[in-house]
Amino acid sequence: MTINVAAGAAAYANAAKTLASPQGAAATAEGNGFGDMLKSALNGVIGDQQKGEIASMQAAAGTGDLNSVVAAVTNADVSLQTVVAVRDKVISAYQEILHMTV
Repeated sequence: MTINVAAGAAAYANAAKTLASPQGAAATAEGNGFGDMLKSALNGVIGDQQKGEIASMQAAAGTGDLNSVVAAVTNADVSLQTVVAVRDKVISAYQEILHMTV
């Protein structure tokens, strides 16, 4: 199983840098906001899914290396599980906000 720790650390560093910047809302206007970070992360997940599909097709055709196929599919699976976990947390937080009394 291949987990890209460097990419995760870079994402956290980028998020910390964005949050620590004194511009605040100006950073969002420049395209360095939370939405762009989320979009970048989702594009990475889509890329992992595509790599897993390509590796699977190569294995089905008999031209792919079994180790690289397993690594690509596992990486895609871990990425998808992460996206689902984040989605569940966002929905849970939204539901908590809805149940708050003002």
